[in-house]
Amino acid sequence: MSTPVVVVGIGADGWDGLSPRARRAVEDADVLRGSARQLALVPDDVPAERVPWPSPMGPALAGLLGEHPGRRVVVLASGDPMLSGVGTSLVRSHGAGAVEVLPRPSSVTLACARLGWAVEDTQVVSVVGRPVDLVAAHVTPGRRLLVLGSDGGTPAEVARLLAGHGYGASRVVALAQLDGPAERSFRGTAAGWPHAGTDPLVVTAVEVVADPGTEPLPAVPGLPDDAYAHDGQLTKRDVRAVTLARLAPVPGQLLWDVGAGAGSIGIEWMRVHPSCRAVAVESSAERARRIAENAARLGVPGLQVVHGRAPAALDRLPEPDAVFVGGGLTSEALPETCWAALRPGGRLVANAVTVEGEAVLAAWRSRVGGELTRLSVAHAAPVGGYTGWRPAMPVTIWSVTRP
Repeated sequence: MSTPVVVVGIGADGWDGLSPRARRAVEDADVLRGSARQLALVPDDVPAERVPWPSPMGPALAGLLGEHPGRRVVVLASGDPMLSGVGTSLVRSHGAGAVEVLPRPSSVTLACARLGWAVEDTQVVSVVGRPVDLVAAHVTPGRRLLVLGSDGGTPAEVARLLAGHGYGASRVVALAQLDGPAERSFRGTAAGWPHAGTDPLVVTAVEVVADPGTEPLPAVPGLPDDAYAHDGQLTKRDVRAVTLARLAPVPGQLLWDVGAGAGSIGIEWMRVHPSCRAVAVESSAERARRIAENAARLGVPGLQVVHGRAPAALDRLPEPDAVFVGGGLTSEALPETCWAALRPGGRLVANAVTVEGEAVLAAWRSRVGGELTRLSVAHAAPVGGYTGWRPAMPVTIWSVTRP
């Protein structure tokens, strides 16, 4: 049985850059699908019917096999179709057995070759159809980034973001039409980036350099409290680090942050790995708005913010791998709902600062087990002409894993 769909990677060098096998696939096709630009790269004497993608193209990808029954379909894709490309979407929709992929060097490989960068030491960030704020989570001094964008305005957007976060001295190179006859580059610093637009086929390379006085944000949980806009409803830094250690973020997993306040737990869960997902549930509309702003500024704009009061607001949310309850722990109803929703092997962590909240945690520990920890933190502060310890309110942490 032949493969229903063949995906051919094609670069800016067009037909000349295709391997003999890829050319044969295109020449034998009954139907060619791709963007208008990609279809125009195929010679006129190739007889296949050419069908450009509609906008949006998602439904067309999902219905591709049914749209061309019994015909040999070849899909043209940019570079490596499995790197933030249409090949990934087709495999997701139809399964790996229904798709054959013939890649060519990706824009990432070509960019690293031009710059002399090791691919394995370079962080790739795709903002194709996504907010450029995603770049912020990867901005630390000395890091090398390759940003894949949707159009020629991406380099300027990346430069503005870097300058706004205190990294205006970063070196930026926009590499356009890689491996094609019109290949060229644009160079500058983030703060002085002079190119409003470059080219639709562009990769943005960044060598991150901090401006004087910029304090890098760590990759591990426990960001400084002043990294967040908040009204006092914030899990403080030291308690936050301990709480996230017990939540144990794992790539690909989903967290519910219930009573999210400033959103710090969900945000730092997502900063652990790009595949980590989180839902922040907050009853205050003003705080919910602020959570979204904090998430975007700290590089995780994909944080889902639900404005509503738990436990009712938890209905119809996707099943979580971990749950944090940081606010509203005044009755048995909320932990009951969270425990019932949790996947087997999932972690539930709840914090309390009141006697009433502690009583709820103690009752649940008696019922399902887990560990109770009381955390006391004190900070040095002036006492007259001397220095003393100023204690914060103790926090009781209950952590448990569902069998």
